[in-house]
Amino acid sequence: MHMARYTIICQENDLVPIGELEVLTDGNHDIKNCAAVTETVLAAVYKALNDHHVLLEGTLLKPNMVTPGSDSPRVAPEVIADYTVTALHRTVPPVLPWIVFLSGGQSEEEAMVNLDAMNKLEVLKPWTHAFSFGRGLQQSTLMTWGGKNENVAKAQEAFMARCKANSEATLGKYKGGGAGGLASESLYVKGYKY
Repeated sequence: MHMARYTIICQENDLVPIGELEVLTDGNHDIKNCAAVTETVLAAVYKALNDHHVLLEGTLLKPNMVTPGSDSPRVAPEVIADYTVTALHRTVPPVLPWIVFLSGGQSEEEAMVNLDAMNKLEVLKPWTHAFSFGRGLQQSTLMTWGGKNENVAKAQEAFMARCKANSEATLGKYKGGGAGGLASESLYVKGYKY
């Protein structure tokens, strides 16, 4: 598998490989379908990594959260947390140090609330669950800044607020609900191309 070869090349060159494995939210699938597909993908990747003798402790996983499709009814953060952590338990070896989640088109606020719900689950989680510093953490900052010097201070303030939310959600201590504005806007783009 290409990912396993990429991982080995990274490790041979003293780099930490990040496996970005995302099941997209496009469609009307329910959360159970997303969980099944996520588990299939993660299981295949970790089998390939094991077959190639990758040092798993020296890798990071950057997966999607298990959510229903974009055209399906929403579910509670606790449901997303339960399905996501269950999928990870079934597929990801416990030696992996960190799992840093993608936003998957969720708003920054949704992603933080869901991360917080995962970290509040009272089940063994051998990995640290955090959030990837990507579109889901930076979008409101970039929109606030808008490339204008006069907006730098407001953009820095917005970024610090998202960083604080991420820190609290990683600890399972995020109160949520107070972001409003740009942080509450969905990042979903139908047919988004990476």
